[in-house]
Amino acid sequence: MAESEQPQIYLITPPEFELSSFPAQLARVLDSHDIACLRLDLASSDEDKISRAADAVRAVAHERDVALVITEHLVLAERLGLDGVHLTDGARSVRSARKMLGKEAIVGAFCGTSRHDGMTAGEAGADYICFGPAGTSDLGDGSRAEADLFQWWSQMIELPVVAEGALDVETVGALAPYTDFFGIGREIWDQDDPVAALGRLITAMG
Repeated sequence: MAESEQPQIYLITPPEFELSSFPAQLARVLDSHDIACLRLDLASSDEDKISRAADAVRAVAHERDVALVITEHLVLAERLGLDGVHLTDGARSVRSARKMLGKEAIVGAFCGTSRHDGMTAGEAGADYICFGPAGTSDLGDGSRAEADLFQWWSQMIELPVVAEGALDVETVGALAPYTDFFGIGREIWDQDDPVAALGRLITAMG
C-alpha cells in the first residue's frame, strides 16, 4: 500500500448483541463513517441465532453497499447469501473455502503473527491476510503482531493486510503507513458512543 493512502475500516461485530437494538446502532456507524467491509463475529455456535443475526446485519450492510463476511461458518455464508468468510486457522481452510464459495466470494485468513502462514494463505487463494493482536492484549498467549511485521508485509507482499486486536489511538497511528485495513470491533462497541470512538481511531491514522 502506498504510504499516502489511508487505511480502510474493516468493522467487526461484537461477539454478542441484541437483535432489537444493534442493527440501529450499526446503521449509525455505517452512516457516519466510510466502512469497507463488515464481519459477523459471534461467539455463539447456535445456527438459528447466527442466522437471525446475519439476516438483520446483512440488511443494514447491503443497504449501504458494505460487504458482509462471517467468521468460520462456510455453510451459513453460502446459505444466507453473505459475501464471504473469515477463517481463523491460518492457511489450512483457504483452498476448501474457495472451492466451496467460488472465486467471487471474499475469503480472508487470520494468521496471528506468522509471516509463513500469511504467505501460505495468500498462495492458497486468500483475498486478505489478518495479523493480530496488533496492540497489547491479555488474551491468548501474549504474542503481538509488531509493527515490523506489517512494515515487511507492505513492502514485500501485494495482498491486502488487516491489523486487528487491542487497537488504540497510538497503535493505529503507528501502523497506519503499513496496513491496508484496521479490523475494529470491541474497541468501539464497548464505548458509550461507538460513532465517536471510531472517529477518534480514524483521526489517529493521520
